[in-house]
Order: sequence, then C-alpha cells, then structure tokens
Amino acid sequence: MNVQTVSIEVGGRPLTIETGKLAKQANGSVVIRQDDSMILVTACASKNDVPFDFLPLTVVYQDRTAASGSIPGGFLKREGRPNERETLISRLIDRPIRPQFPKYFRREMQVIATVMSYDPASDTDVLAMCATAAAFAVSDIPMTDPIAGVRIIRLNGEFLINPSLDQLAESDINLVVAGSRAGISMVEGAASEAPEEAMMEAMELAFTEIQKIIDGIEELAAKVNPTKFEINAPADLNEEVKGKLMELGAQEKLNDAMGISGKFERNSGLKNTRNELVEGLVAGLDDEDTIASMTKDAKKIWSKMVSETMRRNVVESGIRIDGRQTDEIRHIWMEVGMAPRVHGSTIFTRGETQAFVTATLGTERDAQHVDFADEKEDRRWMLQYNFPPYSTGEVRRMTGPKRREIGHGKLAHRALQPVFPTAEEYKYVVRCSSDVLESNGSSSMATVCGATLSMYDAGVPLKAPVAGIAMGLIKVDDNYVVLSDILGDEDALGDMDFKVTGTPNGITAFQMDTKLSSIPREVMMKAMTQAKDGRMHILGKMAEVIDGPRQDLSPFAPRITSIKVKPDKIRDIIGKGGVVIKAIQATCDVRVSVDDSGQVDVVSTNADNAKRAMEWIEGIVREPELGELYLSKVIGLKDFGVIVELFPGNEMLLHISEWDNKRTDSLNGLVSIDDEVLIKVVKGRKGPTASRKAAFGETLS
Repeated sequence: MNVQTVSIEVGGRPLTIETGKLAKQANGSVVIRQDDSMILVTACASKNDVPFDFLPLTVVYQDRTAASGSIPGGFLKREGRPNERETLISRLIDRPIRPQFPKYFRREMQVIATVMSYDPASDTDVLAMCATAAAFAVSDIPMTDPIAGVRIIRLNGEFLINPSLDQLAESDINLVVAGSRAGISMVEGAASEAPEEAMMEAMELAFTEIQKIIDGIEELAAKVNPTKFEINAPADLNEEVKGKLMELGAQEKLNDAMGISGKFERNSGLKNTRNELVEGLVAGLDDEDTIASMTKDAKKIWSKMVSETMRRNVVESGIRIDGRQTDEIRHIWMEVGMAPRVHGSTIFTRGETQAFVTATLGTERDAQHVDFADEKEDRRWMLQYNFPPYSTGEVRRMTGPKRREIGHGKLAHRALQPVFPTAEEYKYVVRCSSDVLESNGSSSMATVCGATLSMYDAGVPLKAPVAGIAMGLIKVDDNYVVLSDILGDEDALGDMDFKVTGTPNGITAFQMDTKLSSIPREVMMKAMTQAKDGRMHILGKMAEVIDGPRQDLSPFAPRITSIKVKPDKIRDIIGKGGVVIKAIQATCDVRVSVDDSGQVDVVSTNADNAKRAMEWIEGIVREPELGELYLSKVIGLKDFGVIVELFPGNEMLLHISEWDNKRTDSLNGLVSIDDEVLIKVVKGRKGPTASRKAAFGETLS
C-alpha cells in the first residue's frame, strides 16, 4: 500500500487526511480525522461521457449509527433512506464542489461520504466537505481548484473554528464557510440577530483557516501525483452561423423580447424569436444534416446571447429584465386569516412568487422526535416547504420531498428559530407548512415572510418578525452590480445567489452560493447592506397587514390550561391504573398530560370543558386548610359518623362527636346521603378533621 498522510492544525487541533489504505478501487478515496471523528470519502467517475446537458454529479453523505455506538431503531435494525441531516449535508458538500468542474465536463460522478466514527467534539459535515475535495485531488478526475470548508461560531464574543456540539449550542453566530484559493464560494448558517459587520468578520476569519486546509490537500495531492485523464473541450461557436444570425437582426429582436416583463410572456417571446431566426437561417437549404447542424449551433449561440445581453444591460444601464432598478423590490401583497379552519394562515405574494403558509398549534405530544448524530431532541417548532409542479406551470410526477425542498425548508426554519419562544414562555408546539403556489425567484424567502405572518395570525408570540430577501450579482469585466429580490432568470444567468433573513435588529439566517472564484469584500458588504434595506422594506409591508401576534386564538385551536402540583399528588391525578385521569378525559372531553415535575396541562378546544377538568384536578390536589369553612356533601354513612366531600376528590370523616355541642348517640334520621353540611376544619389528634359543631354561628362567605 502506498499510504500518504498530511496533518494540519485547524481550530487549534490536528486534522489529518490519509489516502492509499482504504477503498483503493475508487478513482479517489481519503479518510479524514479530527478528534475521534473519522469519515471515509470516495469519488468515482464513469469511463465515458454521458449525454446530459448538466454536470452529472451526485453527492451522498451517510451517517452510520455504529459510528456513535448505537443501534438503529425500528423493526429492520438498519439504516434506511437518508434523513434530514444526511440530505442537508449532501447538499452542503455539493454546492461548493460543483462549480470547480468545467461546465462542459460530462462524465457521471459520484461522491459517497461514510461516517466511520462520530465524536461530538468535531461534527462531520465540514470534515466530509474537505475530504471530498481531497478525494478528487488525489484521483485521476480533473478538477480546477481544491476547496475546503470550516464551521465558525461566535461564543461569548470570541470566534471558534470547528467547535464541539456543546459550544455550538451556546453560540450566537453559526456559519459554514467554503472557499478556494481565490475567495469564498459558499456560506450557510444562522445567527441570533447579528449585525452585518460581525458576519463579515466571521467569513474573513474562516477564509484564513480554509487556506491551511487547502495547503494540506495540495501537499497530499503532490505526494500521490495522480495523472488526470483528458476531457474534450467543446468546439468554439460557429462564427459563420453567428454572423448570419446578426444579419437577420438577432440582437435587435433579442433586445425586444428581453423587454417583456412577465415571466411566461418573456420566455415565450424569446423562444418564438429564436425559432423565427432559425427558420430564416436554414431557409432554402435542402441537406438535412446541414440544417440540423446549423440549428444546433444557432440555439447555442442564442443561449449565449441571451445571457450576455441580460448581463450587459444590467451593468451598462442598471435596468433589469423586468424593468426594475437594481435595488427595487417587486410589488408585494399579502392576506392573513384566509383559511377559516386553520389556526393561522397567510398568502404572501412578491411579484410572480407566491406562498400559502399555515401555522398549526399542538401540544407536547405533537413535537417531532429527532434522533440525528448531532441532534437528539423533541422539536417544538417545525417548518416544511413544498414545491408542487404547478408553481412553475409544469407537469411532473409527485413524489416525496426532494433535496431542494428539504434544503429550502431548513433555511426557512433556521431563519425563524432565534425568534421562536422558549417552552417556558409558550407551551404550544407549532408546525408551519408552506406550499409554493407560484415561483419566479426566492420562494424560500417568501416562505420565511409567510411563516412569520401565519404564526402571528395564530397568536404565536414571536420575539420579532422575520423577513427574507434573495440577492444576486452580475460581474462584467471589473464591474459588479448587486441585484435585490432576484428573478429566476437572474438567478440562472447571474453570478451569485445570496439569501439573507432577519429582524429589524439583525441577521437570523444566511446562505450564499457563487459561480465566481471570489467576491471582493466591498462588494459583499454592499450586498449585505442592500439586503438590509430590502429586508426593512418588506418588514414594513408585513406590519401594515399584521404587526404582532393576535391575542385571541382560532376557535379551532387547542387551549392549554396549566397548573403546577406537588409531585406527591401526581399519583392521585392519575389514579390506580390511570382510572382517574381517564375519567377526567372521558367526562370532560379533554386531553390531560402530567410530567414528573408536577406540571399538569389540560388541552381542549372547548373552554367550558377545560374549566370543568381543571376544577376536577384542583379538587384532587387541593388540601383542606385549618380553620376554613366548607359546605360539604355527605357521601357515606357510618355508625361512628359520616363521610363528607369537602370538594371534588377530597373526603373527610365527620365524627359523631363533632356533630353537635351536646352528646349525640346516633345520626339515624338526622342526616342522609347527598345532604349538605357546613363544617369547619379543626385540628384533631391525628391531623385535620371535620367539625360541624365548630361551625355553629359562622357563615360561609
């Protein structure tokens, strides 16, 4: 075995990358370690090109429960389909790696990252990202430049690289930053209303650490010295065909079609214009091969012209495809409470992007149990994002959520997590569901805005409203233009997709992908400042519709009434075999939950039912007080006295000696079942006892 190893210090701890020992039949394979975390990453490529018009790269990250010393739950006792964490990490690796290959590279590639050992001191997501770049670097697969990534957090004002899970839980900034030698290429993370300057500082510190890892990857590649296989660059565009298109007025017709504002109308206009030009180009030709070749070349030329024209127009005139200024936000309208049976609902529309978002209130038993390598908890706040085919006017098979939907949902969830109330502040579990009804850019940001509005409509006391905006970038030569609230076409043809969410006080979530090798600091700061202006504009529009949580819940939402009891009273509420708590639930049509601390919650959509149940429970846990008067009900007759019920669930003996001031030998004929007797609780030999004679002359208030 030709085993090669490099070691770098990252975050103050050694990080090692090794190749040549495991999975040697893959094109490239490495094992990366930091602390006791250990991941095997393999990279493979097909032997020949495949007929796709995109880069056929698949990244699969897989946790193994054995890596953290546990056995999978369920009947099968084996890992199943990728969970949310695995899907999100697969996307996290894919995004910075994909731009490092030539656009014309068409060999099918697959990356598989398998966690062999998991240590909470070093999470495996950024390690797998670095190992992926290293696996390609030591393979025969050509990749332009290696990348690397780190996680950076801010804890008590200090920035830390690749922190432990315990440190991560206490941080107020949490970013994953990836980049190459030239600059940052991807950022994703969250913050607790952090200022833009702090986010920039975090990215710059992370970039410095990234360079150390790239040094190590390049050192490892130099030791292996792989021979990269050749890839064929596409032929240059046919200048003859391009010249003929220009003679047919292609540029002028393209400018006219690009000026159409509506998404479908513009796309239709561009397609019709292209087809007319192609018809004019091949008119009079008879040879089918020549016609096919010229048509193919013309379509390629046209696609490049569309991209160049859109970009040039923005840079030279500052006017975008739909006629907006570079910092202008599309028209916004929204409506809340439009679904009558839903606890909270909204329609949020920005331009041609629209989301229907609902908020549903539940109790602790509705929480989502999560058992991931880095997260084991019951989630009280959930958000799911759905992207049906009709949102873009398409027809496609409806299956489960795709990686994109899971990723967009997580981004929106992350955006609102810092403002969601704690369990002590708010007892409800909340689930938001977003259905994208129309899409033309930034549907995930529409989901963020819609989730805020729907939770306000449901009465959820968020600490602050959150809005989101997607930013873009166009670079021509050395000129940079930042675009606010980008369209789908601007995302596809631009150089950056930069999503920022936040409150009036600061940033809560951040996601950036770029096609450029680097972005200057001043351009990044301009984008963040422009994003803040856009966010504040959107928050203002949202406040015009609803500016805080409703005070009244939907009549269809559950009501939670709570009481704290002594722990030794829990068994009285539950009863033997659960007989008491079942009776309360069945009689009052409520749901009752009791925890070990003595917290009792009564859940019902009917206020009267909840009140009845709560009175019942209060009666069970209530204790008679010395000197207090009670109008009690006789529920049992004995030779030596009667059993009285002071209040529901509390019984006491009224001894015959306490019946009257004079001697009483028998109570026969003096009292019957269901009679009411005014008694006073007095001190007896064995504790509090009931006395009728002590209540003589007193009146119940």
